[in-house]
Amino acid sequence: MVEYTVEVHGNAVLTLEGIHITLIGSICDSGPQLLHTLSPSAVHRSRVSCAESMGKLLLLKLEARPGTFGLLLKEWFCSKVVVVTHEGQKVQFPCYQWLNHKKTAVCLRDDKAVLINKENNPTLLRQRQQELETRRHDFRWKEFPGLPWGVDANAATDVPNEVRFSFTKAIEMQLNRNEVLLQMEIERLTALSDSWSSFEEIHSCLRCPEVNDYVLEHWESDAFFGDQFLNGLNPMMIKRCSELPQNFPVTDEMVKQFLGGSCLKEELQNGNLFLCDYQNLSGFAGNVINKRRQSLAAPLCLLYSTPEKQLKPIAIQLFQEPGEENPIFLPSDSEHDWLLAKIFVRSAEFHEHELNFHLLRTHFLAEVFTVSTLRNLPSAHPLFKLLMPHTRYTLQINIMARNILISPDGIFKKFTAIGALDAVEKFLPRATSSLTYSSLCLPDNIKERGLEDIPNYYYRDDGLQLWNTIHEFVGGVLKYYYKNDEDVEKDTELQKWISEIFQYGFLKNKESGIPESFSSDEEVVKFITMVIFTVSGQHAAVNNGQFEFGGWMPNLPTSLRLPPPKTKGQSTKTTIFQTLPSVSTTIHGLAVLKLLSTKSSDHYPLGVYKEELFGDAGPLHLISEFKKSLGKVDEEITARNKDLELPYVFLQPVNVDNSVAL
Repeated sequence: MVEYTVEVHGNAVLTLEGIHITLIGSICDSGPQLLHTLSPSAVHRSRVSCAESMGKLLLLKLEARPGTFGLLLKEWFCSKVVVVTHEGQKVQFPCYQWLNHKKTAVCLRDDKAVLINKENNPTLLRQRQQELETRRHDFRWKEFPGLPWGVDANAATDVPNEVRFSFTKAIEMQLNRNEVLLQMEIERLTALSDSWSSFEEIHSCLRCPEVNDYVLEHWESDAFFGDQFLNGLNPMMIKRCSELPQNFPVTDEMVKQFLGGSCLKEELQNGNLFLCDYQNLSGFAGNVINKRRQSLAAPLCLLYSTPEKQLKPIAIQLFQEPGEENPIFLPSDSEHDWLLAKIFVRSAEFHEHELNFHLLRTHFLAEVFTVSTLRNLPSAHPLFKLLMPHTRYTLQINIMARNILISPDGIFKKFTAIGALDAVEKFLPRATSSLTYSSLCLPDNIKERGLEDIPNYYYRDDGLQLWNTIHEFVGGVLKYYYKNDEDVEKDTELQKWISEIFQYGFLKNKESGIPESFSSDEEVVKFITMVIFTVSGQHAAVNNGQFEFGGWMPNLPTSLRLPPPKTKGQSTKTTIFQTLPSVSTTIHGLAVLKLLSTKSSDHYPLGVYKEELFGDAGPLHLISEFKKSLGKVDEEITARNKDLELPYVFLQPVNVDNSVAL
């Protein structure tokens, strides 16, 4: 008789009675053996007996027999199983799955990663295939016309437990929601009038510590308006302007005084002029809120990088087609004309940021990466082990986003100028068609937009540090397994993974530049770097400051009630408050921003990997080095921020989550 010691790690339940374990070796298997009643400990030690040595341990099966799930065991989560053989060898089997009435058995591999083209054992090959067959049944693609496809699920209960929120996060989300709803009772107190009467009234009613004091004090200034294009919620719109668009007829006479006596041609040649063009927002009539048509502009905004290293707006046109009723607003115009023009730009910024750069380019793409990973990479694949921590909670948060934000009766329908129908059927498909691989790869994107040298661009500086750190880590891990380009070409699981991303995520758009297949390890390293950066750093950059910048409503209005002025000199302070969102729209919009910006305690910063998926010494060492490198980046950003009036903290690794989980 040969005995194996088994250590089962799971959630702290009162009993595991009815859970059977089977060890499968290269010679024979142990047959199912019962794990007996446990104490409330999260670790259970037991012994498995076999008539003879099973040879090399290949697989481990956990099974809940019929009748198991009584009063004491509704669901059981197993994180891992450690087996000590009779020769003293310790073998770890990662699990991180639930057994319940829907899934009564799991079959586990050990923690050593192996590529399919190097998998020689028929039993292990069969296990890979069966695992993917099960996952492809559990995670099916669902078409969203004109958009990246997502998981086929209408509610969180439609997906397996292991990709859903933990109990802790689910409870905290509900508590945060209740807190926000309680704060929204302010609406009842302030709704005596439909309109705000002053900025002081807005401030007194909407005071919240998460709103940055600097934003409150500087939101009207041109310098802060410009800086937000570099270091605010959306540092992705701005581009160097080498030639003025034909539909934006700015002249020297208009802006000469703001260029220090220089001219447009000279500043264009010197690379000091920048453009933000919201052409994606053109052609929308505006949503109807409370029976009132809202206004949505599609501005062009010209900015100048001054010798004092400040970025300031010098011309704003609020619609794409120039004309007498579409004037170009200038800093020399009346105070209220100029402020109102900037408010229209900031409202356009809300829509472009939330729908394109936040929802589409981080949330929806993260879902594509997650679904393809679950469908095409078995647990033994090194890329599965590398990517799984970066998929945590993504599916559930996106299911919630579709139901709460862009559904026919969701937030965008009720409280934004674009509305849910136009957002989903027109704007998002338009933005999807413009998605490119280079725009998702930060070094390429910075170069394409001509922003290599613009001063005080902390998103660029911190983002490139983060990108390079991730790239070095990913390169080390993948090259540990892919010894040459031939290994990449022969990895059919990897090729299927990228094929589905190209097909379902980028809708077979060859012009996007997204690879359809991989032929070299360098291609894979770059793409995986992009994936991890997108779901961690890029999401943090466009998500984490939503309430910090948008909690002061005039700085990021979700809707505007009056159309832009057709002539100059007509705007007044009263006009501004008639244009800003109503009290009700303001409160509901801010409640959503606050909810989306509130971190739960159940989150993991970049590089903190709760699950022990890798068992190979090389990747484990690289993970340790990755954490050290991230720590150095964190220290450098902290030191830099000490000298800034408004510190840029969104890409500080300690503030970056592993995944799109909020």
